[in-house]
Amino acid sequence: MMPIAARRVFRLSVTVALTLAVAYGMRMSMPYVAPIFAIFLTLAPKPPMGIKGLFGVVIFVTITTGVGLLLVPLLTHFPASALLIAFAGLYLSNYLSVNLGKAPVGAFLTIGITLISAAGYASYTLADTVIEAIALGIALAIVCQWIVYPFFPEDAGPAAGKAPAPPAGTSNWIALRATLIVLPTYLMALTNPAMYMAVVMKSVSLGQQSSILNMRSAGRELLGSTFLGGTLAILVWLGLGMGVSLWMFFLWVLLVTVYFASKIYGLLKTRFPASFWTNTGVTMLILLGSAVQDSATGKDVYKAFAIRMALFVVVTLYAWAAVLLLEYLRVRRLNRRTRVMPVTEVS
Repeated sequence: MMPIAARRVFRLSVTVALTLAVAYGMRMSMPYVAPIFAIFLTLAPKPPMGIKGLFGVVIFVTITTGVGLLLVPLLTHFPASALLIAFAGLYLSNYLSVNLGKAPVGAFLTIGITLISAAGYASYTLADTVIEAIALGIALAIVCQWIVYPFFPEDAGPAAGKAPAPPAGTSNWIALRATLIVLPTYLMALTNPAMYMAVVMKSVSLGQQSSILNMRSAGRELLGSTFLGGTLAILVWLGLGMGVSLWMFFLWVLLVTVYFASKIYGLLKTRFPASFWTNTGVTMLILLGSAVQDSATGKDVYKAFAIRMALFVVVTLYAWAAVLLLEYLRVRRLNRRTRVMPVTEVS
């Protein structure tokens, strides 16, 4: 029997590569979205959901992402009020993720508020396309999990317990921090949704990741994973240049995913946490998928990649600055409260 860490590595990597190959083979709209969801759905060491869960997830995703469509008339006629509602909605979605342990609900609400409303502001057709791509991408990722899991199953045993939620005061700061990371890119996307769609996806990924970052690790983890993801995307693209086919695309993505999955599950030694390598893989897939779409539409791939990578770096630097500033304000507030407490008790 293969060691459990190796099984998890191959389960994640084969599921991601298979999802990517099927998504591109079916010529789905925004096909790179499917393998990104395959990463998030397969990371946890547990069996895939059943068919009832699949239908429930698709319905749930359609409803939560469709919330963004309700913002479109407000953005058109009452933009200031719409932006305030979007800010409150982003905070609520991040609060659900961090404080209440409802990460899927919070993540899809964030996507609905940002991606769907920005796309709908430009065109309802584009918004419908994005919702369809997300729902089909998740369904495809789960089906690929069903295919791959029997070959690399988990050991029989009790399910792992949930991680404890952070203290209420800390979780409020984390939710605010994630909101401030996503909000500026959302404003950018309202000006040109097609151009900034990938940047919004990157910021949503950073916002979700910010819950585990502190001042010391923020720069290394955010910037490092962004640059490494870009480097891996370049290597895969150059590898595809040696033989352009869906089969080669599958093999290259499988090879690279085995590498960062081995880091995630500890099969290869690393100084970085699993979140670093998860963000690396997500960044690689966003950049690589966007490059493939640019090539299909006749755009200058290298120029578009350079612009997109530069935007990713700017977004990441802003996320780092937001983490540093809010962490500084939180520590300062705690220190001030600590100094005031003895005086209050004496009085």
